[in-house]
Amino acid sequence: WFAFAQEYIDMKWPRAAAKSRAGNADTMATATLAMLTSARGKPEDKVLRRAMTGWAFNTKRRTGDKPRDVEKALRWLDGNTLPVSRLEDPAVVRRVLEQLALRMDGKPAGAKTVARKRAVLYNALEYAVERRLLRVNGLRDIKWTAPKEVKAIAKRVVINPEQARRLLAAVGEQRVDGQPRRSSGPMLVAFFGAMYYSGLRPEEAAMLRKQDLQLPSSGWGELLISETAPTAGAAWTDSGKRRDRRQLKQRGEGEIRHVPCPPPLTELLHAHIERHGTAGDGRLFRNLVGGDIAESTVARVWDKARRAALSEAEYASVLGKRPYDLRHACVSTWLAAGVPSTQVAEWAGHSVAILHQIYAKVIAGQEDAARERINRVLGLPRELD
Repeated sequence: WFAFAQEYIDMKWPRAAAKSRAGNADTMATATLAMLTSARGKPEDKVLRRAMTGWAFNTKRRTGDKPRDVEKALRWLDGNTLPVSRLEDPAVVRRVLEQLALRMDGKPAGAKTVARKRAVLYNALEYAVERRLLRVNGLRDIKWTAPKEVKAIAKRVVINPEQARRLLAAVGEQRVDGQPRRSSGPMLVAFFGAMYYSGLRPEEAAMLRKQDLQLPSSGWGELLISETAPTAGAAWTDSGKRRDRRQLKQRGEGEIRHVPCPPPLTELLHAHIERHGTAGDGRLFRNLVGGDIAESTVARVWDKARRAALSEAEYASVLGKRPYDLRHACVSTWLAAGVPSTQVAEWAGHSVAILHQIYAKVIAGQEDAARERINRVLGLPRELD
């Protein structure tokens, strides 16, 4: 199994996104802990996991120098995992599934994590069938109930326009030792604004460039989104940088998504360019020395803004807790305004089906307004409250 797992990682590596590479390694490391043949001489689980995710299941790093405990753990794994063929036994498959449902500390893993890992395992077993190491993919016949995954966002995380304005103002007012130029806050106002007003993902906003803007001096404009740069870690990217620059999610290389830019964002973007300029490649948002924005910086600036702009009770709640919640607020606003879900899905870069899953509660809240519109078309009297 251990040799096959490395072969599977190498097969997926060239075309996989950096985050997918890390996710594949995480899944195979978890599954391997359920495929061990012996406990004799077994290193601690945390050492085994570090050896697998840091080296064995990282194609780029596997042949590099390793700490002594990692070398020892890898040698032990070479001789102490089951044959792949044992995965034709339903009991072994179930044992692997149960392992995927646990965190390293033995507590239950989150539903989304379990679903992701099960999908990777299923693909790995399909590859084993292709390689004729298995006759069938045993996962197909296992009656196993995974933890329920909650996909719909809760309305309580969604900020309203007045709260958004306060939060963006708080981002711009951040100082270090009284100096705005020593804080990343003022450089990120339009970054957060692009997420709130145009629904960009954080990794899309990070790659927004001046040449992507089609803006009048004021009023409605348009953003042309064609690149994304999710943070995955330098160990998983081809470039050796923390951000993995690539095409848009679920789209081909060079494909562009057209997104409306409302007047408040047009104003923020003009102000940003006038005050902060751009990087050499046209990127609007970067750190204080011109490099890529760190996720930790974004999180820190946003947390400070929430603490400054929200009440104590609001800050302690899930209201706008994560920067990503700005995107949720934007899409919710579009839907609440009556924009057809097909159009919202196109602007947000979702399929309509996924949009309906994630924003089901927001869409359900429009039922009264929908009935009233139908009444008007049919010439029926307005319903009384």
